[in-house]
Amino acid sequence: MAFKENLQMIRKKNQLSQEGLAEMLGVSRQAVSKWELGEGYPEVDKLLLLSKKLNISLDSLLGGEKTPTCSENGKTSDMIRIISLNEGVIISASKVTRSQQFKGGKKSPKYALYASDKNDMSLWGAQNTFLAWYRNLEDVTREVAEIQNALNAGAASYTLQYSVKCKQNLLRTMED
Repeated sequence: MAFKENLQMIRKKNQLSQEGLAEMLGVSRQAVSKWELGEGYPEVDKLLLLSKKLNISLDSLLGGEKTPTCSENGKTSDMIRIISLNEGVIISASKVTRSQQFKGGKKSPKYALYASDKNDMSLWGAQNTFLAWYRNLEDVTREVAEIQNALNAGAASYTLQYSVKCKQNLLRTMED
């Protein structure tokens, strides 16, 4: 997909009018219209701002990476980019799972969250990627529900909100 189609799709997915996007970027509505018609491109600083404000990579925006596509029923694809700031992980995933409760000290996290892509199977099944640690069952359950809600809403990405920052000692992990 070309930049003009990506921009229009992303703008609509974020429920922005051309005027709203123009205001966000500090340009005219006519400039946004020209970009969406393929009659021009934004300057680099506007591309970077667009990427940041709409939470999408430049590759996706410019057409170098697949963007979520709509199916016949209007739902977007079953993939979402998950960002774990505490662990420095960014992954495109179609499924998240939580661990069983870990035994540990008072300051040890009790649950972990993992993500996998059902389209990226190996001989041994889907490869799980560690995303984050959680203090209790309520927090990890709420995170999973919010990821599912974002996926159902067609969001391109989701940043983890309820995880805890941990430090690792030689033999165990503890909350920071």
